[in-house]
Amino acid sequence: MKVLFATTNPAKIKKYAAKLAKKNIDLITINDLGINLNVDETGKNAIENAYIKAKAYYDKTGITTIGMDNNLYIEGLPEEKQPGTHVRRINGKQLTDDEMIEYYTNLVKNYGGKLKAKWIYGMVVYNGREKKEYSWSKGNFYLVDTPSSKRNPGYPLDSISIMPQCNKYFVDLTKEDKNLDKNNYKEDDVIKFIIDSVGENN
Repeated sequence: MKVLFATTNPAKIKKYAAKLAKKNIDLITINDLGINLNVDETGKNAIENAYIKAKAYYDKTGITTIGMDNNLYIEGLPEEKQPGTHVRRINGKQLTDDEMIEYYTNLVKNYGGKLKAKWIYGMVVYNGREKKEYSWSKGNFYLVDTPSSKRNPGYPLDSISIMPQCNKYFVDLTKEDKNLDKNNYKEDDVIKFIIDSVGENN
């Protein structure tokens, strides 16, 4: 069956599409359909924004839709500097990957060069009748003011994020490295949530 992912981020699609295909779920994107809505993400957290996106695209297409959002919280920053729900949108401008690296590198530099941070993720599957929600976090890492030369398209902050257990940039992490963080989310849990939700919703 076809399920729509309400994102234009190719990295998010790549992360889930192959595993879902093995379960006969064809993950399509808004680019595949040639549509792009201007969704006003007014939610107070990742789950609320994920639902806003999922509902908007379901209402447009009638296809069961996955919405996803992520919030960033950085220790040591005043409230007005916290990215929160607006990680990519700064002062009303939608930043490119390179602009994000530049902005956050300078931000971290202004606060000592190394700041502890945490991601909070929200995902919603919506089929027009009901929604299923799932949230997870990725914490215990540092943002630094010297970026790696490597890039992970769609996830620019991986180039300035350091995993303390192995002292590597996120862009350099192997599967074994990721397993060192016992608190890290398991990608298979997210896949299971999508599979179960799509099954329940249809």
